[in-house]
Amino acid sequence: MVKESRVDVLIIGAGPSGLMCANALAGAGVDFRIIDNRPVGVAAGQADGIQPRTIEVLQSYGLADSLLKDGAQMYLCAFYNPGPDGGIERTGRAPDVTAPSARYPFKITIDQGSIESLFIESMKSQGVSVDRPIAPSSLEISEDPEELLDPSAYPVKVVLDHIPASDSDATPEQEIVHAKFVLGADGAHSWVRKNLGFSMDGEQTEYIWGVIDFVPDTDFPDIRNRAAIHSLNGSCMIIPREGDKVRFYLQMADKDVMDPETGRIDKRKVTAENLINTARKTFHPYVVNQPKEVDWCSIYIIGQRVASNFSKHERVFIAGDACHTHSPKAGQGMNASMNDTHNLAWKLAQVLRGRADISLLKTYEFERRKYAQALIDFDREFSALFSGKPRTSENQEGVTHEQFLRAFQASGGFSSGIGVHYSPSAIVDTIHQSCAPEIIIGERMLPQIFVRAADARPVDIQDMLPADTRFKLLLFVGLLTSEQLANVRRLAEELQLPTSFLQKYGYSDQGKTQSMFDIIPITAGHKDDVNFLDLPPVFRSHWSKVLIDDTDVTGRLGGGAYSRFGIDEKEITMVVVRPDGYVGMIAPSTALESVDKYFGSFLIGKT
Repeated sequence: MVKESRVDVLIIGAGPSGLMCANALAGAGVDFRIIDNRPVGVAAGQADGIQPRTIEVLQSYGLADSLLKDGAQMYLCAFYNPGPDGGIERTGRAPDVTAPSARYPFKITIDQGSIESLFIESMKSQGVSVDRPIAPSSLEISEDPEELLDPSAYPVKVVLDHIPASDSDATPEQEIVHAKFVLGADGAHSWVRKNLGFSMDGEQTEYIWGVIDFVPDTDFPDIRNRAAIHSLNGSCMIIPREGDKVRFYLQMADKDVMDPETGRIDKRKVTAENLINTARKTFHPYVVNQPKEVDWCSIYIIGQRVASNFSKHERVFIAGDACHTHSPKAGQGMNASMNDTHNLAWKLAQVLRGRADISLLKTYEFERRKYAQALIDFDREFSALFSGKPRTSENQEGVTHEQFLRAFQASGGFSSGIGVHYSPSAIVDTIHQSCAPEIIIGERMLPQIFVRAADARPVDIQDMLPADTRFKLLLFVGLLTSEQLANVRRLAEELQLPTSFLQKYGYSDQGKTQSMFDIIPITAGHKDDVNFLDLPPVFRSHWSKVLIDDTDVTGRLGGGAYSRFGIDEKEITMVVVRPDGYVGMIAPSTALESVDKYFGSFLIGKT
């Protein structure tokens, strides 16, 4: 008898993308299951760079601390080019993170296994684990339009094979899972994507790269910084890793890795010894000795592709490498993958709770496919510059240091993840952008230190925006004169009318299911002059949630937010921050109907 079960969300694949989604759904109290075809997770190698925006996102789940403690932090990037004697010489250094608003002005490098462990441990504390080794063998989606539009229906049927141990002759045990939603986070060779018939559009380049993680023995002075090396013998990127390890990305010559008869990569030629020999030629006149310890090595051809679709009927989704592949040197893979499901998870949670219309799920593909396309375009340009020959007196067509540095700095907002900008949609409304011109609607809420009104403790606003499925209403109430307080009280009364969005969609906590809104008032003025109890009770759900735009007691932290954001202290301005930390809309207190319309376009009112 084949076992059958039902689940709200089935996640196929327990890499960074699938685990990000699983951890977020666990925190939201969603009924889900996550499977993986590997008996164990990744042990070494694979992706390793965490960009500044991804650190912010992990922080919003309470997961950044151990990363900050254990990972290597890259602050500088050094650039090397051919010198007059044929060897390489340093032509400059620059900050590795060039986005001015980055809360963390560095990248973290740590192996993918450590990232996966973060999520697995977090899920374990919530009583959830990965089911393995299990692989899907068939997937069917109902064609009934009514069933597809009914969020309580189970229109996806997946047959799963429980993979027996490698030394066993047993046939796989099968089970059938009926799911409301399925996520394919099963990597670049995604079974889910192929099953759905989605194509990967793009191209394969001719650039072949080797990658090796090891403990180096060298006299190269920038071995603990990120370094971009253009030499007459090919290019190399150095990524410092946790502990004493480093990663080299090395451009390989065809003759070093190709089988001359088949014209294909010969994996037998990809040895640590071959990669180190290539490094020696690239690093001349610096010495690279036989490594003390080699952790992992591999090879790849740069391919840049985006899936034709990211979802089928908003019932089966794909994320991560299943829907975009690109070169690792721009350091985007794991970051793009985790941010895909960070975008999707809260939307699934709200639809499953019956609080949001199923149409909300259309914004996943709209937002993330556009981003993936921009990522591929960026990667194509960056990879071509990096893999191109350097300019020399003999090769005037080559890449100059200035050209590469310009591209490196211009792409800083994009590569750090800080510049991700979602276009107008049901959940991004730019109509009142002028109320706070420097808080860009569609981008993540900027980091900014405020002080708590109750105890003068400095807090970063991003730490008040946990990824807990709630919309945060940042209420910039201005300078609390007696006249302004009267306006604030009037606003509180309006928000308590049954017709206001706060009442229509203001679901409260129910067990693990969080409330819909969290209100955080932010006053202008001096901490000595503000009494947070002057604010109406509806605006101070807890003493810790009233903030002041002032410096802390040392005078060094905080202050200047109203002027930095372009907000008028005499007005009341509402900034709506989505559950994923992105600004959904901004409105003056005189335009509450705009906010009502915004939430009404995708939320379902209380009955």
